[in-house]
Amino acid sequence: MDDNWGEWNRKGASLSDKTARREFGLTQEEIYRAIDAGRLQYRQQAMHGTPFLRFLRREVEAEVARLRGGPELQKLKLEAELAKVESELRALKMQIRRNEELRDALRAELGS
Repeated sequence: MDDNWGEWNRKGASLSDKTARREFGLTQEEIYRAIDAGRLQYRQQAMHGTPFLRFLRREVEAEVARLRGGPELQKLKLEAELAKVESELRALKMQIRRNEELRDALRAELGS
């Protein structure tokens, strides 16, 4: 068993190959080259019968920094964080809208 076994199970410490491509702009070829060179550890997993690879986030970030430089890595991380915050804001706005509609319906019911 690896020394970093717990890291694989910690929330946010690992990511799929699809997320690595989307969030960090890596190509599948760059991922395979890093695996072959021993710079990326991976685990094979499957969800609903669809196989995918899982990587340690810190290793993916180190590979992106190596390929594109530290400033580009920082920019990509900030863009991902911004997208996450915007998504959470959209969800909260929808929840507010649903709660306001429910409040209005309950007030109308009380008024009749």
